[in-house]
Amino acid sequence: MHHTKILLFSSFCNPSLQNFGSSALSRVKINHSKNIRGVHLRPYHYRQSCISFTSTRLHTKISMSDSTKNVTDIRKQKQLLRKQIRSRIRSVYPSPSSSTSDDDINAAKMRLTSQSNQVFDQLFKLPQYEAASSIGFFLSMPFGEIQTRDAIQRMVNKDGKTLYVPRVGMNFELCDMDLVRCDSNCDSSNLEGKLFNFPTNKWNIPEPPTTNSNIATPGDIDLLIVPGLAFDCNLHRLGQGKGYYDRFIAKMNAATDTNEKMLLVGVCLEEQFLEDETIPISDHDFIMDMVLTPSKKF
Repeated sequence: MHHTKILLFSSFCNPSLQNFGSSALSRVKINHSKNIRGVHLRPYHYRQSCISFTSTRLHTKISMSDSTKNVTDIRKQKQLLRKQIRSRIRSVYPSPSSSTSDDDINAAKMRLTSQSNQVFDQLFKLPQYEAASSIGFFLSMPFGEIQTRDAIQRMVNKDGKTLYVPRVGMNFELCDMDLVRCDSNCDSSNLEGKLFNFPTNKWNIPEPPTTNSNIATPGDIDLLIVPGLAFDCNLHRLGQGKGYYDRFIAKMNAATDTNEKMLLVGVCLEEQFLEDETIPISDHDFIMDMVLTPSKKF
């Protein structure tokens, strides 16, 4: 924060520096960590910071109370948006435990399967996917999000990818997550069946048992497929609110050479993509490298 104040003060006093943002923005690489005039910007904060230099008046002081208020406002906006998206998902993809008719539930399952297949058909055509040796991939919840079972079978059996899947463990207060390798020492002909028969956590999501200690370390995963409650055209992601993926990405990228950072690919249903809205993001939120919906790639 001390360095930030010095930079802003210098820009304010020296007119030649006030155009710094626009010229620097054209030269930077968003995915790389940079050091701009003494201010070290983390990769996920880089785009946000560059925009702030070009779109706002530079001031000599940064008010801590304003900063705290901004964080609080973003948190409230996210909470409201989560509520809206969850309501939309429940209405389109009702769970079997709801009072919805069997016909409507079956129709929702078919729609969910169709959209999921369309998303992963796009993924499998990406040159980045073809070049990746190892994939970080989630085991989907039974309802309300893109389904991954068929895609996992293809990845391991046909494409020969090394597969890592999430494990959050039993201490949910930590909000920490590992990805565990699950394709080795398995019968690949029924790997997805084995994965989805893992013990489930509190959210009814299967995850590898604690006896599997083959945990991913920085540099192990080439491409990470990231679920989310919502995504937008700016490649912003709205998670469930616990921060599991942001913490995992930060942990993996912190000790990784720039050229070995994971490619982040967000995937979602049509109902989860916000065409005309922008998801508010905080300093700790990672921006995706790419987002795939059933009909589009961003």
